[in-house]
Amino acid sequence: MTLIRPDTEASDAGGRGRRGALVRAVAVLVLVTLGALVPLLGPSAALHGTGEAAAPGAGGTALLRAVLFAAVCVPLGELLVLRLAARLPEVPAPPPRSWSLCAAAAGFLAAVGLASVVACGNLVPHSPAQIDLGGLYRTRDGSLALLEVDAFLVAGLCVLSRRPALQVWPLAAVIVAEALRAHPETEHSPLTGSALTLVHLTCAALWAGGLLHTLRTLRPWHGTGPAATLLGSYARVAAVSLAGVTATGVLSALRRMPPDTVLHQLTSTAYGRALLAKVILVAGVALLALWARVRLRRAPDPLSACAPARAEVVVLGLVVAVSGLLTALPLPIRW
Repeated sequence: MTLIRPDTEASDAGGRGRRGALVRAVAVLVLVTLGALVPLLGPSAALHGTGEAAAPGAGGTALLRAVLFAAVCVPLGELLVLRLAARLPEVPAPPPRSWSLCAAAAGFLAAVGLASVVACGNLVPHSPAQIDLGGLYRTRDGSLALLEVDAFLVAGLCVLSRRPALQVWPLAAVIVAEALRAHPETEHSPLTGSALTLVHLTCAALWAGGLLHTLRTLRPWHGTGPAATLLGSYARVAAVSLAGVTATGVLSALRRMPPDTVLHQLTSTAYGRALLAKVILVAGVALLALWARVRLRRAPDPLSACAPARAEVVVLGLVVAVSGLLTALPLPIRW
């Protein structure tokens, strides 16, 4: 009996581990599917009854943009958490497997898809013959699209090199390109808008990507002192990021929609409706973050804060999806 019991316990533990991995895989698959449906179906829902018209293929463009945003969040979050973990006196377990290479590949494919749309005159190409690659070099949007393609390619090469931390520079180039793309030269004070978007995207990437990698790192650390320390260090960064996202988001919204028209356009325009959905989701994320911070400080087990943090990272994924949707909708009218 004594010889059989350990084997039985190990078998049970292995079975529970496999079931847990299967449940997590199914949950991730369901969440990714739901996240993809937001940009794909969002344009028609947001435009319903507004009298506005979206560009052809708006759903596909929104999905590609959401993938691009996620491909920036994941590696920047990893770099942030690795830097925070390096400051700890001891590390209970090695870091989890990096997702940076997969993120760079996904970002590269999304950037190529977006560049093909730009090369086709901002229309979805139906054949390779419609894509004017040479024309990308002659326009501002085309140059920025090519910059994003090259940046993700360089980021992937950095991941494969001996100094993967260098990928921060091409990822920064993607953020700069997105900030410039979102505010064309014909816009009023485009540099101000680009600066706000630059800070907004950076803070959002560190917040969402950092939380994801923190939770992945803490899984094998559960019950150790460094785990609570790392979670506390991330919480301080997240608080600053939340403040940056909120401030720049409000200022950017007021630039798009003057104060006396905000309430009307939040319900009567597609952009306003999507923005309202994003605001509600961010408010929910802020409440979850506050709940996690209270648990981190006051609960007997500080790592009980991981429960609301897991819900927070799911809602942040929806925020990224809605952000991609916003880029594909017609801009509100300045009255």
